[in-house]
Amino acid sequence: MFRKKGSLIVCGAFVFITWNAILVLFLRGREPGDPGRQQREAVPEGPTDDVLGEVLRMADTFGAELTRQKDILLQIQKHRSLWEPDRGEPDPPAPPPPVIPILVIACNRVTVRRCLDKLLQYRPSAQLHPIIVSQDCGHADTAQVIRSYGDQVMHLEQPDLSDVPVKPEHRKFQGYYKISRHYRWAMNQVFNNPAHSTVVIVEDDLEVAPDFFEYFRALLPVLRADPRLWCVSAWNDNGRSGWVDPGQAALLHRTDFFPGLGWMILRQLWEELEPKWPDAFWDDWMRQPEQRRDRACIRPEISRTLTFGRQGVSLGQFYDKYLRFIKLSSEFVPFTKLDLSYLQEDTYRDAFTREVYGSPLVTYEDVKLGRLQGHGPVRLQYSTKDSFKILAKNLGVMEDLKSGVPRTGYRGVVGFFSKGRRIYLAPPPGWSHYDPTWS
Repeated sequence: MFRKKGSLIVCGAFVFITWNAILVLFLRGREPGDPGRQQREAVPEGPTDDVLGEVLRMADTFGAELTRQKDILLQIQKHRSLWEPDRGEPDPPAPPPPVIPILVIACNRVTVRRCLDKLLQYRPSAQLHPIIVSQDCGHADTAQVIRSYGDQVMHLEQPDLSDVPVKPEHRKFQGYYKISRHYRWAMNQVFNNPAHSTVVIVEDDLEVAPDFFEYFRALLPVLRADPRLWCVSAWNDNGRSGWVDPGQAALLHRTDFFPGLGWMILRQLWEELEPKWPDAFWDDWMRQPEQRRDRACIRPEISRTLTFGRQGVSLGQFYDKYLRFIKLSSEFVPFTKLDLSYLQEDTYRDAFTREVYGSPLVTYEDVKLGRLQGHGPVRLQYSTKDSFKILAKNLGVMEDLKSGVPRTGYRGVVGFFSKGRRIYLAPPPGWSHYDPTWS
C-alpha cells in the first residue's frame, strides 16, 4: 500500500513539472509576427504594450516555479523511505547444497548389485550423492558387476591384498584384520581424494529405504551443529517387525550405542580416529569409551537399511535370530521439511527422562500376562548386568552389551515397542554412567 501511494505521488509530481515545462517552451517559442500575438495586440488587455517583455517575465516566473518543483521532487525522493518499506541489504546468495558421497564397502559378493540398484533407484542427484564402491579381495566376478554400472559409480580397488601379520591365536580372525585395513584405506580415499567433508558408509549387503538420502540430508546439519553427536545411523538394532511402532516412521532417537550398518560421519571425526584406527574389530573399537567419549548417534525408529548378507566373516552372527527380521521402512518421510530440533541434546534428554521415569513401573510378569493398565508407556527396571540380560532376552530384544552399553541404549535405557505400547527397560532413577565391565 505504501509503495503504491509513493508511486502515485512521484507520478503526479512528474506530470505537473512536465506540463509546466511544455508551457514555458510554448511561450518562449512564439515569434513577434505570430498571428495569435497580432490578434491579442488588436484587443488591449492591460496598461502595458510590452507583450514580449510580459511573456519573458512570465517565463521567468515559470522557471522559478520549475526550480521549486524540482526541489519538491528531490524532497520526495529523499523521504521515500517513509512510504516504502526498507528492504535493507540484498540477501547473500544461498550456499550450495552439501555433497554427501556414499561409500560402499565391497569384497567378494556379486550380490552387491542389489545394494547398488537400490542406491541408484532412490538417488535424487548424482552430483550431490556420488557413489564410490571400494572393493577389497580382488574378486573378479564382483569387480565385473561393479564395472557394469559404468560412470554411474566410481570403482576403487584396494591395492594391498596381502595377509595381515597377526598373532598365531588370531589367524582365524584374518578376515577382520583385512576389513579394518580396507576401511582405513577407503575412508582416506573419500576424505582426501577428493576431500569430502562428510560420508555415508554402507556395506555391500545392505538394501536401502526410499527416503535413505532424504534422511541423511536432513540430519547432516543436526550432526554438524551438535558436538555431543558423532554419527547418524540408518539402523535400529531392535528394529524387528513387532518391536517398532509402525505408525512412527518419522520418529528418530538418540543412542549411546554405535549402530553402524549405514552411518554418516564428518571429516573432523575421521581426522580424530584415523591416527589410532585399530588393526581389527573396528566396530567394537568404535564402541569403546575412549572413542565414543560420551557422544551419541541418531537412529531411526524404523530402519532405513536392511542386511541381506547372512554369510561373512562374522558367520551370520545374530542373522537368523534378529537381523533377517528387521523391518525396512517403505514410507518416504520428507525429513528435510520436518522440525528436528527435538533431537538436540538438552531438549531430548529432558523429555526422554521425564517420559521414562514418569511411566509406571511394572514387572515382567505384568507384561507377559497382559496385566498392564492404560495405553501409555511402561517401565521395567534392571539393576545388574545379569538382570538386564535376562529381561532383554525374555522381552525379545538384543541382550548383548559393548563396553557396558546395550544396543539402542540411551542413558542406560533400551526403548522398544511391543503389543501396542512403548516399553522402557531402564536402570534405577539417577543413572550417571555405563560400567565398561558389563560386556
